[in-house]
Amino acid sequence: MVVEAKKREIKEAHKRKKIMRERFKQEENIASAMIIWINEILPNWEVMRSTRRVRELWWQGLPPSVRGKVWSLAIGNELNITPELYEIFLSRAKERWKSFSEASSENDSEGVSLADREGSLELIKLDISRTFPSLYIFQKGGPYHDVLHSILGAYTCYRPDVGYVQGMSFIAAVLILNLEEADAFIAFANLLNKPCQLAFFRVDHSMMLKYFATFEVFFEENLSKLFLHFKSYSLTPDIYLIDWIFTLYSKSLPLDLACRVWDVFCRDGEEFLFRTGLGILRLYEDILLQMDFIHIAQFLTKLPEDITSEKLFSCIAAIQMQNSTKKWAQAFASVMKDIKEGDKNNSPALKS
Repeated sequence: MVVEAKKREIKEAHKRKKIMRERFKQEENIASAMIIWINEILPNWEVMRSTRRVRELWWQGLPPSVRGKVWSLAIGNELNITPELYEIFLSRAKERWKSFSEASSENDSEGVSLADREGSLELIKLDISRTFPSLYIFQKGGPYHDVLHSILGAYTCYRPDVGYVQGMSFIAAVLILNLEEADAFIAFANLLNKPCQLAFFRVDHSMMLKYFATFEVFFEENLSKLFLHFKSYSLTPDIYLIDWIFTLYSKSLPLDLACRVWDVFCRDGEEFLFRTGLGILRLYEDILLQMDFIHIAQFLTKLPEDITSEKLFSCIAAIQMQNSTKKWAQAFASVMKDIKEGDKNNSPALKS
C-alpha cells in the first residue's frame, strides 16, 4: 500500500510539473504575441489584418491585453455610434426605469405600454442575475452589475424594434470584461446588427431556418455518420444551435475558451460560429453516436466542463467549410435561392 501510494504521489508530481511547464510556455507565447500585436499589427491594422501571418497568429488566440481592441476593430462601427449617443440612450433607459418603478409602486402599469419593445427593460433585471453566476461580478452588488444593466437598457432604447432578448446579457458581459463601457456598447450594437445575430435576436424564423439548412449541408459533408444518427431521431439543429448562437458560446463553453471562439469569430464572421458547432459535434461524435434523442439534447444543452481549448480547436480545424465547390457564403446563398424558388412553385397564384 505504501509503495502504491508513493507511485501515485510521484505520478501526481509529474502531472503537476507538466501542467506548470505548459502554463509557463503558454504565458511566454502570450507575452511574445502581445509585443507583436502592439508594436507591429495594431499600428498597421488595415494593411496587416488579412495577411497570412496575422491570420495564423489570430487563430492561436488573442492576448487578453489586446483582445478588446482587436475585437472592436474587427467588429467595426458601421452604425457610427459615438460615446455621446450611448449617453443619450442610457438617459432614456433610466427615464424608462423610473416610469416603470413609479407605475409598479402605484400598482398601475396601464400608462406603460407592455406591447412596446422598450418594455423589455424590466426583463433585463431578471436576466442579469443569471449571467455568469459563478463569477459573482454581474449580480446585484457586483462590480459590473450597473454597467451591464446600463448597456442592455441603452440598447433596448436604441433598438426598440429588437428590444431585449434572453442571451444578450452574456454577449454584453463578455464585451464588458474586455472593453470600457462606451466601447462595449458600440461593439455590442454593431455586433447585434450583423445579419446572423439580427436574424436570431429578431426571431426571424425564415432566416433562422436558412442558417440551419446551410449548417446541415456542412454537417452531412463533415460528419455523415453522426448526421444520419441525428436524422434517425429527427433531431434538428435548432435544438442545440439556438442557445449556442444566441450567446455566441459564452454560456455553453468555459469563459476563456468562449473568448478564443470569439477571437476567430471576429476574424472569420458568422461562418465560424457554425464551424465551432461542427467542431463540438466532432469532438463528442463517439459519445453522441451511443445516445438517443433525449440524451443527445441534454448533453448538447450542457456540455462537459472539462472541454479544453486544444482539443476543441483541433476538431474545429478538421472541419472543412467547403461543400463540393461551395464555401459557406455560397452555400447559404444557394439555400436562399432554393427556398425562394420553392416558395414560388408553391405559390397559390402559380397553381391557379
